[in-house]
Amino acid sequence: MTDLPIIIAGGGIGGLAAACGLARKGQRCVVVEQAQRLGEIGAGIQIGPNAFHCFDYLGIGDQARACAVYIDQLRLMDAQTAEDITSIPLDGPFRAYYGNPYAVVHRADLHGVLMKYCEESPLIDLRTDHRALGYAQDGNSASLLLDGRAPIRGRLLIGADGLRSAIRAQMVGDGEPRVSGHTTYRSVIPTEQMPEDLRWNAATLWAGPKCHIVHYPLKGGKVYNLVVTYHRDVQEAIAGRPVPREEVAQGVEHIHPKARQVIEHGDNWKLWVLCDREPISNWVDGRVALLGDAAHPMLQYFAQGACMAMEDAVALSHCVAQFGASAEGTLQRYQDMRRVRTARVQMNSRLIGEYIYHPDDAKAAVRNSIMRGMSPDDWYRQLNWLYGTNGLESGESAGTADP
Repeated sequence: MTDLPIIIAGGGIGGLAAACGLARKGQRCVVVEQAQRLGEIGAGIQIGPNAFHCFDYLGIGDQARACAVYIDQLRLMDAQTAEDITSIPLDGPFRAYYGNPYAVVHRADLHGVLMKYCEESPLIDLRTDHRALGYAQDGNSASLLLDGRAPIRGRLLIGADGLRSAIRAQMVGDGEPRVSGHTTYRSVIPTEQMPEDLRWNAATLWAGPKCHIVHYPLKGGKVYNLVVTYHRDVQEAIAGRPVPREEVAQGVEHIHPKARQVIEHGDNWKLWVLCDREPISNWVDGRVALLGDAAHPMLQYFAQGACMAMEDAVALSHCVAQFGASAEGTLQRYQDMRRVRTARVQMNSRLIGEYIYHPDDAKAAVRNSIMRGMSPDDWYRQLNWLYGTNGLESGESAGTADP
């Protein structure tokens, strides 16, 4: 039984990060993905210092840094008045405080870094066109049940199969995810197509009533990532549907023209409806555990979905190395390390959307007053709980690359 691998269902960022971390601890893994080929859809994501702490631990720090774009600041604008509310400089003092930078990266580039590590590791077996249906276990092993294929048996099974995880459906049985009703439209455009007066080397958020706009550079500054989010009270979960520019612009007439021009310059807009789930207390069943969005899907407002999945990967590989892949309670220890922290991020993501991204009138005035009064040092202290760790509660330093 000790010859059995650890099975990971899901070949996204979280699943591949888990494979990297486990392989660095000498554990053999099989990663199965339902798609015909491994890859990532979507565009840009923001990665805080906690993600870079994880990259270092997982052994891909240099490669991740090479594909990132290092922005100068996080900039919050009032979308109605086009006035600055606050900014967080991401310069030397920020990096010194946290021990790592803040950056933005194309999701496919980050996935490619993880995939290259997995492809080159003799301990990792990547398999595509494998659709997970559920699992079975006998006390000594866990088996991943597959559509039209023989089950795969392993010492542990990690469900990293996303928002609509088949592993979670069997383990937790909490049905469909919660549809927030918030619609997000995404576009990536060449830098020369971006309005000149908005070509800031910053992750910029225009916060307005019931909506917001985000833009930042990607691909070494060659393109800009554009995101427009609006409360349309949609009840259907939609992912990646092409939409006309007119739909993106609908309902944001109250936004200042300086911010609204981003919509006019965007091309090939695609729509997602944001979903999450309630935090849960248990995502472990014997030799089976959840990871990433399968365990704790969250709204985008904290820009921490991928970061939390990578932290999960660090914690999982740490626990397996410390307690053994076959030891009773290893997965429970992993869950105990992650449960409160991920629930906090899930809950705060909702609160940030309501009170920072989308407030109106008096609530917006309170936001502006409080945030304008905060210094960089205030922000560093305020965010230290989030950015100052790679998710381990042990005494290890955040950035350790301990193999």
